[in-house]
Amino acid sequence: MRTAIVDSRSRASNVVPLVMVAAVVVVVTSILVATAAFATRSGPFKAREIAVTIVPSTPANAVAPVRKGFHASQAWVDATSQSTGISTVAVQAYGDASLRLDHDRPGCHLGWTTLAGIGGVETGHGTTGGAILLPDGMTSHPILGPALNGSGGMAAIHSDAQTTKWHGDPQWDHAVGPMQFIPSTWVRWGADGNGDGIADPNNISDAALTTARYLCASGRDMRTGSGWSSAVFSYNHSNDYVRSVFAWANSYARA
Repeated sequence: MRTAIVDSRSRASNVVPLVMVAAVVVVVTSILVATAAFATRSGPFKAREIAVTIVPSTPANAVAPVRKGFHASQAWVDATSQSTGISTVAVQAYGDASLRLDHDRPGCHLGWTTLAGIGGVETGHGTTGGAILLPDGMTSHPILGPALNGSGGMAAIHSDAQTTKWHGDPQWDHAVGPMQFIPSTWVRWGADGNGDGIADPNNISDAALTTARYLCASGRDMRTGSGWSSAVFSYNHSNDYVRSVFAWANSYARA
């Protein structure tokens, strides 16, 4: 989820009308799932594009997280990190969030690879600009999108005292953290994914759970091509973005 900028994506939980364009029809695994409208991501995609419904093919060997309570087991995290090249901190966050939503919203069928696809496209799993994910899930330094000052097709969103704490700009908001949330979106949807009592967009555990809850908020079934692609499109209104997330998610499912 990188929420931000252009708004055609300024936090829309409305359903995006889709046009079926791919004639690839296959069963969508729950591993490649994502649901409802994620929001305003920080990216220069402002287009008047027709939403493309991509019907994902079933990954050859997608493996769901092994549950240990509401958390993915350490053995699964270690094995998945090794096979995908994603840090164990990020894998844990994606696995935990998908398992939590499997309990809270079982009809959503949100898979961990969709979260990983979004996290990969947005910030390389918290590594943009030389950042790394620390053991507690925080980024080593803030990962910020450009100022939301109305230029270049971006939304103009003034910061306030609360949001300035996340990005340091007293005038304009920025998309924040490994999943790139617009602060106003975070204020509404922010979740505490690691149980420390704080919902922080700079923490991958919190950001992954918030992304999952936002994607699953509309009741879409992410096992369907239309449900999956419309959810990712609502996260960022760009056909290229949908294709990119699909490619990343599929690559992780097959790793």
